[in-house]
Amino acid sequence: MLLEVAVKIAAVLAAFLVLPLVVGQTEHKLMAHMQGRLGPMHAGGFHGWAQLIADGVKFAQKEDLVPDAADKPVFKLAPAVALLPYLLVILFIPLGPGDLVGANLDMGLFIVVALVGVGVLAVLMAGWSSANKYTLVGALRGAAQLMAYELPLVLAAASVAVAAGTLSLPAIVEAWNPWWLLWQAPAALVFFTAGLAEIRRPPFDAPVADSELVFGYLTEYAGLRFALLLLAEYVGIVVISALTAVLFLGGWKGPGPESLGWLWTLLKTGALAAVVIWLRVAWPRLRVDQIQALCWKGLVPVALAQLVLTTAVALAL
Repeated sequence: MLLEVAVKIAAVLAAFLVLPLVVGQTEHKLMAHMQGRLGPMHAGGFHGWAQLIADGVKFAQKEDLVPDAADKPVFKLAPAVALLPYLLVILFIPLGPGDLVGANLDMGLFIVVALVGVGVLAVLMAGWSSANKYTLVGALRGAAQLMAYELPLVLAAASVAVAAGTLSLPAIVEAWNPWWLLWQAPAALVFFTAGLAEIRRPPFDAPVADSELVFGYLTEYAGLRFALLLLAEYVGIVVISALTAVLFLGGWKGPGPESLGWLWTLLKTGALAAVVIWLRVAWPRLRVDQIQALCWKGLVPVALAQLVLTTAVALAL
């Protein structure tokens, strides 16, 4: 029993440390190709394989600065608060059938959605504690954005939970059918879009907005603390992509034996992460008013309509 728990904890930690770095390296390469940026293609030789290592060494060598007027305990704690919820979320995401999940709880979806929303605390802590007007504006933008998009995220997740009749993530995958790709498509689009806003990825990066706010709530961070906040962003990409794959794309279900289910989960997660990276390059940043309008006038009505439809169908069946 203890050995099994230790193996699962080690696997979750490995995924937490490795997958975000893979996403970061992939982003370097895709953006280099899409934007004709030759620099990231040279470090280390073949296809710039050492660029990620170079970035890590660069962050480690930078001086760890804390503003004199900052609330130092809160300033230093913010990166940990940004990372910890995503580590806990990975515990509940099933990689495959059977025991290929860190923790299989009946309320898994409820816990995951609640943990994803904790990110707003890290944004507020970082922005407020930095004692900088630009960081404070970025933090308030982030708080308004995260609080708004939490509603469509929850409604979209509730739709698939009603369809499956359970809040357990592995059970949702077991109940999934291919026709859900059409039936739950609006909920999937809402969930993925709201997830992008939750992790503040372009085009929803108004809390950072380097052309307006220097670097938003991250402005005063340097060195390893800045690297940890960036790592939180890439872990967020993995978490949102994996949750979308598990809830709406069938998770480990695919052609071939069930023993290869973990491969299908990773492939679907990777494909969605590539879409997240593509959006960063291809889509311009939305204004703050556009971000709120999309949420309240677009995603929330669609998510509510989808939830009503799903409930009606579930009751009819």
